[in-house]
Amino acid sequence: MVFRNILSKNFQKRLHGSLQPIARPHETIEQKRARLLYQSRKRGILETDLLLSTFAKKFLDKFTEFELKEYDELLNIPDWDIYEFATGKKPTPERWVESPLFQKLKQHVNNEGKVILRMPDL
Repeated sequence: MVFRNILSKNFQKRLHGSLQPIARPHETIEQKRARLLYQSRKRGILETDLLLSTFAKKFLDKFTEFELKEYDELLNIPDWDIYEFATGKKPTPERWVESPLFQKLKQHVNNEGKVILRMPDL
């Protein structure tokens, strides 16, 4: 029972985004953009790979330092959770409700222009 409670608390922390990215104090902005682009593409679940890689290709170069930090934090959420929050299959956690970056991701996922999305080239 104690183990289950610990797992549940850890899951809740991850779900609500309180798990912070690994500190990389000597990483340049260019290195961070390259790492985030790679992490957006190589998630492990094809659906999330497609959503995040096309989002990163379209917006990552324009992100401010704050947005890069926030996107880095977002990428620490498990794949299926990102997918379900972004597609509206699950309610967006409180941490991300007011985030302009997450709203931009949801708008990208809605694909209002009905553009055919494909995985960007590496």
